[in-house]
Amino acid sequence: MANCNHDCGHCASNCGERALEPEKFFMNGNIKNVIGIVSGKGGVGKSLVTGLLASELNKKGFKTAILDADITGPSIPKMFGLHEQVLSDGHFIQPAKSKNGTKIISMNLCLQDEGEPVVWRGPVLAGVVKQFYEEVDWGDVDFMFTDMPPGTGDVPLTIFQSLPLKGIVIVTTPQDLVSMIVSKAISMAELMQIPVLGLVENMSYFECPECKSKHFIFGESHLRELADFYGIESVSQLPVMPELAKFCDAGEIENFAAEKYLEEIIEPLTKK
Repeated sequence: MANCNHDCGHCASNCGERALEPEKFFMNGNIKNVIGIVSGKGGVGKSLVTGLLASELNKKGFKTAILDADITGPSIPKMFGLHEQVLSDGHFIQPAKSKNGTKIISMNLCLQDEGEPVVWRGPVLAGVVKQFYEEVDWGDVDFMFTDMPPGTGDVPLTIFQSLPLKGIVIVTTPQDLVSMIVSKAISMAELMQIPVLGLVENMSYFECPECKSKHFIFGESHLRELADFYGIESVSQLPVMPELAKFCDAGEIENFAAEKYLEEIIEPLTKK
């Protein structure tokens, strides 16, 4: 190709000049399903959806894990009330475990001070994700949810190319601008031949606790139209819920009952 740098391991193009297929990461354990949680931009609730999906499937008896690939903005440990550093047994890193048994690895669990910023370039971040996958003692896992950083940069590309993804769940919010950005994430998934398992619209509406009427404070939802346009069957809506924020801030996301909001995403996962 005209601007080829011959770095096929970091290129999404499937051209005739591809020198090699990217090597799949080796991991220590038996992970049955790896699912990426993706967003086209930050701040839409991707980590929240990751935590809720892992928690709800854990409640159903599945062995769950979270690989927090958002290296520069990790928020998963706080949601689960985890603050201790992870340790190595001399061979593999031992993941942290939530109160209900979800295995978790995150950059914040590797820092002496969880408030310390991570100021690294893309290739280094992608290398850390590789370490999280292949150097952690995952053991038996039914569902691993990978919380990806927003956008379509080095880390999402590395994960799409190298992890055995069963598919991705895309998180969005009602604004038309976000819907436009979601189309970029869907296009990237199509380019990498990764199935889109569902769409989750966060902050979809606010339900008045007094009259139970729904208020679309960020605009009317176009989730169904977006899903129909791209042929995506499974969609879910998360309302604005102050009580959910309180659970997350207290590190008790596992105690929040979210199944009724995410049922259309969860049910197909458990049947495949």
